[in-house]
Amino acid sequence: MKRYTTKSRKFNRRRSLQGFTLVEVMVVLFIILTIASVGVVAVQNYSARARVRAAEIFVKAMKTPLDTFQLDVGRYPTTDEGLGALQNPPTTLADPSKWGGPYVEDNVSGVDPWGNPYQYVYPGTHSPSRYDLWSMGPDQISGTDDDIGSWQ
Repeated sequence: MKRYTTKSRKFNRRRSLQGFTLVEVMVVLFIILTIASVGVVAVQNYSARARVRAAEIFVKAMKTPLDTFQLDVGRYPTTDEGLGALQNPPTTLADPSKWGGPYVEDNVSGVDPWGNPYQYVYPGTHSPSRYDLWSMGPDQISGTDDDIGSWQ
C-alpha cells in the first residue's frame, strides 16, 4: 500500500510541475474572447442608442429658443439665417431692437452626434406654419427613415 501512495505522489508532483496543456490554455482563451466580444457588442449598441437619444433631445430642446425668437421678432429665423440667428442678431431684421437674444448659449453646437450640422428649414415642409429641424441620423442621409426631426 505504501508503494502505491509513493507512485501516486510522484505522478502528482510531476503533473503539477508540467504546467498547463495547450488545450487548457486554448479553452481559457476562448472563454475570455467570448466574454470580451459580448461586452464589445453591448457597448456598441448602447453607444448607438445614446447618439440617437442625444439628437432627439437637441431637436426638442431647440423648440423653446426658436419659439422665443418667434415671439420677440414675429417670425422664425429664415432658412438662410439658420440656427445662428439664435446666438447673433440677423442683419435682415426690420427692427433689430426686437431681437432679445442670445436665445442659446455660445457652447451650444449645431452639430449632431454623427458630426453633421443639424438641418433647418423655415417654412417647414413637414410643418408649413412652423420650421423643420432635423438630424440626418445614423446613415447621414437626409430624407430617410432614420432622420430625427421636430415633426416626429
